[in-house]
Amino acid sequence: MNSKEIRNSFINFFEKKSHKYVRSSSVVPIDDPTLLFTNAGMNQFKPVFLDQIKPEHNRAVNSQKCIRVSGKHNDLEEVGVDSFHHTFFEMLGNWSFGDYYKKEAIQWAWELITVEWKLDKKRLWVTVYEEDDEAFNLWVKETNISPDRVIRCGKKDNFWEMGETGPCGPCSEIHYYVGEDISKQISSGVNSSNEYWELWNLVFIQNNRLSDGSLELLPSQHVDTGAGLERISAILQGKSSNYDTDLFYPIIEELSNIASSSYENDPIPHKVIADHIRMLCFSIADGAIPSNEGRGYVLRRILRRASRFGRKLNLNKPFLYKLVPVVGEIMGEIFNEVLDKGSYIQTIIKTEEESFNDTLDRGLNHFDKIIFEMKGKTISGSDSFKLYDTYGFPLDLTQLIAKERGLNVDQKGFIASMENQKIIAKNSGKFKVQKHNLKWDIISQRSNSKFLGYETLKSKAEITRTSFHEDKIYLVLNQTPFYAESGGQIGDTGKIIGENIELEVLNVYKENDTFIHICEGIFKKASVIKCIVDEKRRFKIKSNHSATHLMHKALKIVLGDHVNQAGSLVHPDYLRFDLTHSKKISIDEIHQIEKIVNQQILMNLKLDVYTKSFDDAKKSGAEALFGEKYKEDVRVVQVGDFSMELCGGTHVERTGDIGSFKIKEESSLSSGVRRLVAITGQKSISEMQENEFLIKNLQGLLNTSSNKIIDRIEVLFKEKKELERRLKDKSKIKLEIDLSDEFKVVENFNMLIKKMKFDEVDDLKSFGDQLFNKMGNGIGVVFVENQEKPSAVIVVSKELNKNGIFAGELAKKIGGFMGGGGGGKPHLATAGGKVNSSIDDAIILTEKLIIEILKR
Repeated sequence: MNSKEIRNSFINFFEKKSHKYVRSSSVVPIDDPTLLFTNAGMNQFKPVFLDQIKPEHNRAVNSQKCIRVSGKHNDLEEVGVDSFHHTFFEMLGNWSFGDYYKKEAIQWAWELITVEWKLDKKRLWVTVYEEDDEAFNLWVKETNISPDRVIRCGKKDNFWEMGETGPCGPCSEIHYYVGEDISKQISSGVNSSNEYWELWNLVFIQNNRLSDGSLELLPSQHVDTGAGLERISAILQGKSSNYDTDLFYPIIEELSNIASSSYENDPIPHKVIADHIRMLCFSIADGAIPSNEGRGYVLRRILRRASRFGRKLNLNKPFLYKLVPVVGEIMGEIFNEVLDKGSYIQTIIKTEEESFNDTLDRGLNHFDKIIFEMKGKTISGSDSFKLYDTYGFPLDLTQLIAKERGLNVDQKGFIASMENQKIIAKNSGKFKVQKHNLKWDIISQRSNSKFLGYETLKSKAEITRTSFHEDKIYLVLNQTPFYAESGGQIGDTGKIIGENIELEVLNVYKENDTFIHICEGIFKKASVIKCIVDEKRRFKIKSNHSATHLMHKALKIVLGDHVNQAGSLVHPDYLRFDLTHSKKISIDEIHQIEKIVNQQILMNLKLDVYTKSFDDAKKSGAEALFGEKYKEDVRVVQVGDFSMELCGGTHVERTGDIGSFKIKEESSLSSGVRRLVAITGQKSISEMQENEFLIKNLQGLLNTSSNKIIDRIEVLFKEKKELERRLKDKSKIKLEIDLSDEFKVVENFNMLIKKMKFDEVDDLKSFGDQLFNKMGNGIGVVFVENQEKPSAVIVVSKELNKNGIFAGELAKKIGGFMGGGGGGKPHLATAGGKVNSSIDDAIILTEKLIIEILKR
């Protein structure tokens, strides 16, 4: 069976057992601050297990996209070294939410594995929690597994916990022996030998862990299972490694073609790259972007790690982006996002690859700084780890450079720093029950937060919960017309009034499906109240939200289909839209976008809003947005034949209600992402009137027509520059400064390192020319301390140039001492930094550097 057939057989098997197929959630969790990435199939059902929401279905099945970069069952450093650790993988799972329990879960797991997939029972082993007699007896009585293959294990291996407190319970794992000689199987090998592969974990969530460490029984018992598709595919396809399955091998083949390399002769780089490109494709497709923070930093590290392994295959130029189409071919049938966003993923990865060489150069500069500051002959573990973690230096590269300079590296210290980071990452990846500061008083047991705001801006309601915190009043209502902040749209404001109640609603936000109203004012206990949304503010928000949809479509028309929404904010005063595009959007392109949107506004098109199933909506061409979490039935907003998007926000009835549209700002947000800010209605009219006022004033000041203002200003700038040049020529002071007493002699060479003040950068360069002519054979460095940012001029005599010492190379290192860089000619160059406070340390490091060079 190929991987598609295996995945489908798992889903179909449980659909026949009355399970509802649930789409995989994004690998970038948008509503769980405790997770960087979705790391298990149960993540999207976490609110159900925490009893925060009721499940839509009592039984569910899915194949969940997961990313793990550390943790109990995964370790980044092991990826590619063994045959089964991955950063990205698919977890097949089936769930029962208070429905069936251990008996059915065990029976069906055994039926699927031994009947449907026909795995050899003589190779199968099962573990249960040592105190779970029920599960042990069910395995023995309800399946035909040999009783001596059911093993009791301790809490470490067979008791699952969501966090320090909260839902938990015993689990039962199914293992498969992959050794060649089945007669050598022993029970002690399970959970201790790599010849026994864990295939499937059946978790029985029956307890609640209290803060004192004790356990209590939950009112409802749940089943949560997880089986790695990659490992099951290896077993069913008769492979000894996950990387030899059809999920990975086509990537490895394409990589071998690009690198003209041999997977058999050098497997580790091929496996690492094949794993990492899958993780990069899915995380970027779901809206994550490489950066220096959070999950973006994880992406950047994974990408650089893959790029480094590429260098072991002599791939020194960008290559990872070329593997993206293969990932799409393998996975696109079930996860079409890697196909739909393929060109965007390639652009992001290629851009990051191109910047990696620069990162290596900065890492070398930092390496030099470490050496100059260190005492003794050993680079500390923390410094070597910083080179790895910040600049992407593997330990072996640090050791190689150190050896060339007669130095050692504290390898044990490096490993300790690495382990410390793993502990931090592991803890951050665990589930933690979110403890909100609010303590709720229950007023009514009625259901919460039925949203009426699509149809009305006024309604009666009953208060179901109240909380008081930091002079604010928090309310939950049985129904509300107030929109809660979500999907980029800001929350509504307005009033809540009643007997002894007069509240100003400041904001509304969602916690799972509950709308929480943040208020201030007069409040005494009451049940029935009246809600009134600020109508004028809501209208502005609606106009900006509908304009966002029009602009999104216009962006695709003008810039290309690679454009996707990477974030948005719909505010009453403006709309902000982040889009996937690698180049600056030109003025002409902005004008085209504005023209298209305003044409749709003038056509006064009706907006049709209706509900469809997610799959039907996608088939009809509706656009699903980055990072959004969609239920089985979705709300579709269609603007004539122009645009169609899935959206839960509020909108105008016709495009003409928007009035007008104007893009106000265009900027770069990050690599491959641009940001637009636009205004509509009265705001855009006011902006146009202000611009007209400015143009009229400029016409009067410049005494010219509006179409000649730019030409006139350009003439004035030229005249200004010419006048400045003439003044400078007249007032130029020759910097004839006698520095003969300040030269030091090192190994018969002259050396000057000095801090001076210059009014102009050109004066510094002029002084450098003079210094070069007067210095003789040697090196001179002059730092400038009175400018906005620190700078320096470096001069090297021609004789030293012949010995391979160049001012440009020194400038790079000296600039690095100041947090910047530099460059220039062999005999004269300049360096620049970030803050003037770095000059004094830079002078010390520069003197050490030059003395070392001159002594060599």
